[in-house]
Amino acid sequence: MLHIRFTAEDMSRVRFAPRPSPVPELHAALLMLGAPHEGLLFGRWRGRLLRTLPGAAEPLGELVPGGAAPRFLDVLGGTREEGFALIRSARPEFVRSELARVYAGQGAVPPWVRALHRGDATAWDTLDRAQRAAHETVLAPVWPLVQDLHRAEFTRYALTAAEQGLAAALAAVAPGSRLRDGVWEWPSAPSTRSALEAPEARDDPAARGAGAAREASEGPEPGEVGEARAARATREVRLGGRGLVLLPTFHWRGGPLVQDLPDRPVVLAYPAGGGLPPAPEPRGARSDDRGLAAALGRTRAVVLRALAEPRTTTDLARRTGIGNATASAHAAALRAAGLITTTRTGRSVHHEQTPLGMLVVGTTP
Repeated sequence: MLHIRFTAEDMSRVRFAPRPSPVPELHAALLMLGAPHEGLLFGRWRGRLLRTLPGAAEPLGELVPGGAAPRFLDVLGGTREEGFALIRSARPEFVRSELARVYAGQGAVPPWVRALHRGDATAWDTLDRAQRAAHETVLAPVWPLVQDLHRAEFTRYALTAAEQGLAAALAAVAPGSRLRDGVWEWPSAPSTRSALEAPEARDDPAARGAGAAREASEGPEPGEVGEARAARATREVRLGGRGLVLLPTFHWRGGPLVQDLPDRPVVLAYPAGGGLPPAPEPRGARSDDRGLAAALGRTRAVVLRALAEPRTTTDLARRTGIGNATASAHAAALRAAGLITTTRTGRSVHHEQTPLGMLVVGTTP
């Protein structure tokens, strides 16, 4: 089991990540590659990625020699570039201590990892290329779908919290969990230990062939999660006023992945979505804009997107290429649906997206 202990201060510091974070999502996907017990549901997805994962990604597996990853890889970041930059900006002493920790008792250290330990720029370039190669193969083809799934999960959490309170919203994140006396109690997750410590993956030929499959335990605080001992013991995480960030992940089906680093908010990545890994849309499938247009109508979707910043009716008409009367009519319909607000200052009328409208078009700040 997992127990997350809140202080009174932490209750006001629970937040939901406003958008998916590429690096943790990538690491969760790579972690799933090394989980053969999920073959029934993830088998086809896993086989496809193991066949297509490029050799440039191989160094990632060498960073996880015993199934636990160095914690300088535990970053968030709103974009891929931001996440990779955060990894590279890790303090040299932290990088050295973490590499020493994961390689303790693991035998020979690859030359490039030794160079990374010394802070060699070429070794950092090797890691950067490996991350990018894995991202382009595993995550980039499905990233628009991940963004859609995240928006839906964000909305579900926000509505539950608003209507029923924090305890109900947290319980909805993990069915069977409960917030009681300041402790969020998670149910047992038997697959957590075997997946994160990955003994099966190390014995699996396909996972060895991918190399980077074992790197997956780079996900949020993998070493810490592995210590949970699954159903036999309870892991305690004390927030201590640091707060908690909830981050849904759509490629991981095991137990919660916890990033618990000093002086940072605790990040909890939890499995979300429909139970299957996101799949690339077939060629010719509708884009996000076309999907929104199908729901609202093409012109109304354009109007809603144009209101990411406040605009007068005249400015809106000019921006979208329609008449003032048409712009006013579409604004009225969007306002009635709760997607925009309209304010009047003197003789000027300004329209702007509501938080719900931002969610619908994916412009949530």
